[in-house]
Amino acid sequence: MKREAVFHINTEEFVYPVSRNQLVIRIRTAKKEIKKCSVIYWDRTDKTKKKEAVLSCSERDELFDYFQGRLLFSKIARYHKYYFCLEDIEGKQWYYTVNGISRMIPDDGYFEYLYANEKDVISYPKWAKGIVYYQIFPERFCNGDKENNPKGCQEWGTMPTRENYMGGDLKGITEKITYLSQLGVECLYLNPIFKGDFNHKYATTDYFEIDPIFGTKEDFRKLVERCHYYGIKIILDGVFNHTGVCFKQFQDILEKQEKSEYKDWFFIEHYPVKITHYDYECVGAYKWMPKLNSSNKEVRQFILQVMEYWIKEFQIDGWRLDVSDEVDSTVWQEARLYLKERYPQILLIGETWGYGGRLLRGNQLDTVMNYMFRDAVKEYFGTEQISAEVFDYRLNHMLGLYRQETNQIMYNLIDSHDTERFLFYCKEDKKKMKLAVAFQILFIGSPAIYYGDEVGMTGANDPDCRRCMLWGENADNAMYNWYRKFIQIRKKYDAVRTGNYRTIIVDNDRNIFGFLRREGTEHIYVIIHKGKDEQEVQCPVLEEAEYEEILEGQSFICEKVQNRQRFYNGDITEYRAVISLKMKPYSVKVISKKKEEKENERM
Repeated sequence: MKREAVFHINTEEFVYPVSRNQLVIRIRTAKKEIKKCSVIYWDRTDKTKKKEAVLSCSERDELFDYFQGRLLFSKIARYHKYYFCLEDIEGKQWYYTVNGISRMIPDDGYFEYLYANEKDVISYPKWAKGIVYYQIFPERFCNGDKENNPKGCQEWGTMPTRENYMGGDLKGITEKITYLSQLGVECLYLNPIFKGDFNHKYATTDYFEIDPIFGTKEDFRKLVERCHYYGIKIILDGVFNHTGVCFKQFQDILEKQEKSEYKDWFFIEHYPVKITHYDYECVGAYKWMPKLNSSNKEVRQFILQVMEYWIKEFQIDGWRLDVSDEVDSTVWQEARLYLKERYPQILLIGETWGYGGRLLRGNQLDTVMNYMFRDAVKEYFGTEQISAEVFDYRLNHMLGLYRQETNQIMYNLIDSHDTERFLFYCKEDKKKMKLAVAFQILFIGSPAIYYGDEVGMTGANDPDCRRCMLWGENADNAMYNWYRKFIQIRKKYDAVRTGNYRTIIVDNDRNIFGFLRREGTEHIYVIIHKGKDEQEVQCPVLEEAEYEEILEGQSFICEKVQNRQRFYNGDITEYRAVISLKMKPYSVKVISKKKEEKENERM
C-alpha cells in the first residue's frame, strides 16, 4: 500500500458539519488500493462506546481515491475522537491516525473534532443548487432605448473593438426576459452596470449609480421586478478590487496629493501622483484601473455599503465578485457575516481562474466561476488536446478538491466575456459544441450560458467575444433548441439537478465517454460519442429493469452483469446489468428507467 498517498487532517476540507449534529468526513488514499475504508469514532469522555462508519469512494482521479461518509449524532457534534481503518486489496488491515499509518490498533494519536458551531455549518441558498445561469454583457445584448445611446454609437452588429459602443441597455434586457424564461434560464448575471469608464464598465466611477448608457435606477428596478415575476434570480458584478481613475476618491488624491483623506484607499508608490502605473498599483499595469487597498477598514466598510445598498433597495439576489482572489480575504469574511445574517438567501460568487478553495472554506464565498471545469471541457470537446481518460481524471480531481455540497453549486462555464467563445475553440464545428453543451448541462453543478452561445455565436478573445447578440433570422434555432432540450432535462430530473456524479464509460480509442447522475432511486445515464463512426456501446446500469432513451424514446432491455469489474469503476460501483445500444457519430444518449418501472416503485 502506498502509505504516502493516505491523507486526512481535521480541517474544514476534510471534516465539516452539514448540520450541528451531522458531520461529513473525508480521506484520500492511493487509487484502487483500498477496498474498504471506515472511520472509528467515539465521544472522548467514553472510549468504550466506539462506533464504525463505512465510507464510500466518491471520486477517483489519476492517482487517488477520495472516500467520504456522514456521521450522525443525537446531539451537537462535539468532542469526538476518531481514526481510520483501511483494508487493502490483499485483505490487510491498516490504521491511520495523526501519527501516521500502522498495522496495530492505535491507543493514542487520535484525530479529534471539537465543536460544531452554528456558523461552521456549510450553508448556501437552496435555490442555487443546480441552477441554470445566463451571463449578459449589457452593452451588447439588446438596445431597448435609443435615447440613451452614447455619442458615436455604432450600428448593431458592428465588429467590436475595445472602444466602440452598440447601444445595449437595461430596457433591452427587460424586453427579452420572456425569451430567457422560455430558454429555461433561472439566474441572470450582468456584467457591470454601474457608472464607469469604457464599454465594459470595469473601471467604476460611481458604485451607487447606473451608468446613463444603460438607463436609470427605475429601469433597473423594472428589470429586477420582471426577472422575479418569471422566477429568475438576478446577480450583479461587483468590481471591488479596483476602480476607474475618475472615481471620486481617486480624483481627490490627484487633486490634493499627500493631503488627501483617501490616500490610504489605494497603493500609492510615490508623489506627486499622475495617471500612470508607475505611481500606484493597478490591475495588470493598466493605469486606468488603480487597485483599491481592501485591507483598509474604510474601504471594507465602503464595499459593504455598496453591496447592501443594491440588495436592500433593489432586491438583487447576490453578487459576482470580480477578481475576488486578489481582494483581501477579510472583505469577504465580513461580507458573509454581515450580509448573510440580514439577507440569508443572497448568493456570493467569486471570480478565480484556478482552484478556488481559499475562497470556499465556509467563511467567505458560496461558490466560484469554475475555470477548472471550463479548461477540461475546452480541451476534451473543443481543441481535443486530451483523451477521454485524462478528461475523467481532471474532472474527478476537480471534484475531489471541493466538498460535495460545493460541487453542487459551482458556476460551471465553458466561456465568458474574458475568453474566446466556445464555438471558436471548436473551429466553428457545431457538432462538437453541442456535445460540450450537453455535457455541461447534465454535469454536477450549475451550468452557465454566456449570452449568444445558445444561438451559435462565435468570436476570438476579448473584444471579439463581446459581439452583439444575434436576433431573428441571424440566430441558429437548432442550437437554441438543443440548449432548451437539455435544460428541460435538468429541470425534470432531480438526479441531474442535484444528484451525485460517477464516470461509468471511458473509451479513448472510440471517443466515448459516459457518466451517471444519481439522486436516491433516480438514475440518469449519459453517453457522449464524439467519434466519426457509428459504434455499439455497452452501458452498465445499477438495476435490472427496462430502460428508455429520453431524447428519442428508444427502449432497451438490459442483461444481467456477471462480472462488474470489467466495467469502468466497477470496483466502486454496484453495476447489476448492462444495456447494449448503437450510437451515431457526434451523438448523445440520455437513459433512465422506463416510466412504468418508476410508477411500480411508487405503488
